[in-house]
Amino acid sequence: MTDLLRTLLDQRPWLLADGATGTNLFSMGLQTGDAPELWNIDHAQRVARHYQSFIDAGSDIILTNTFGGNSYRLKLHNAQERVTELNSAAAQIAREQADKAGRPVVVAGSMGPTGEILQPTGSLSHDAAEDAFAQQAHALKQGGVDVLWIETLSSSEEVRAAVAGAGQTGLPVVVTLSIDTNGRTMMGVTAAEIIRLQAELSPRPLACGTNCGVGAAEAVAAVVNMMNAAVAGPCPPVIVAKANCGIPEYVDGKIVYNGTPELMAEYARIVHDAGATIIGGCCGTTPEHIRLMRSALERHTRGGKPSVEKIVDKLGEISTGAQAQLRGEMSVQAGAVGTGGARPQGRRRRRG
Repeated sequence: MTDLLRTLLDQRPWLLADGATGTNLFSMGLQTGDAPELWNIDHAQRVARHYQSFIDAGSDIILTNTFGGNSYRLKLHNAQERVTELNSAAAQIAREQADKAGRPVVVAGSMGPTGEILQPTGSLSHDAAEDAFAQQAHALKQGGVDVLWIETLSSSEEVRAAVAGAGQTGLPVVVTLSIDTNGRTMMGVTAAEIIRLQAELSPRPLACGTNCGVGAAEAVAAVVNMMNAAVAGPCPPVIVAKANCGIPEYVDGKIVYNGTPELMAEYARIVHDAGATIIGGCCGTTPEHIRLMRSALERHTRGGKPSVEKIVDKLGEISTGAQAQLRGEMSVQAGAVGTGGARPQGRRRRRG
């Protein structure tokens, strides 16, 4: 298997990833509380259409429908014995769609958190978590993925376990954490700490960054903070940004995201200026959003690092925690630009 992602990164100034999995599967009939991973067997054609929709929209990277495909998450659906079956099937479906695209499309094996808290804060040991991630990673490799894409994690302990498990396959690894609590992950990791952490991991990730979180503005601020931290390193890493499509709101009893395709196109340009090389969307992001993001990036020439004022003006509020990091301040206070208060964010249980 060729190292397709690395090759494309060497050839291109940016790569466009896909958007949400859950959002788009819900539009196909997935019900709240159901495990999307079961669709890899039960509704394989719908999963194939999901992948194809993002390829048609211009994505260079598609993530497999395996975010909750580890044994701990599947146990919630009495499917913990089906890790290999469900992950391999998802990868095979994606591989088939990518191979007939007529252009290079990277298949990334999505690996989300276990849903458990690792020691010393929680009860799950490093070795048990590593084993779970390794099992999933081997299944994704068996199905034909190009890269293992560890996403939406919150703690450095789980990142270390996930990378160690994924690294057993020999495939390249990408890691993104969810910054959703005043410029930090739920477990307190800052953007700068993500950069320092990835330099310590073995194997070292091919790329690192942020996904999910609060919205496009906060993702851009995180990327600026990552790039500021990377300046002190020997080699700035490839940065990933997959922001949620605006801010979630309840409308008629359902969660919807208020980000328009035009907003996400603006985000794509600004986050590229901030330093991101791999750009996509997370929760709420549809093929329509990705199509406009592709068009925006194709017409865009990378500019200078965006200011706080530009980010706020174009994309919306930034938490004071992220601003404090931008200014190099150690203290973090509650609050957000434009609203007077940070939005409280709980732990996200599913991407998309």
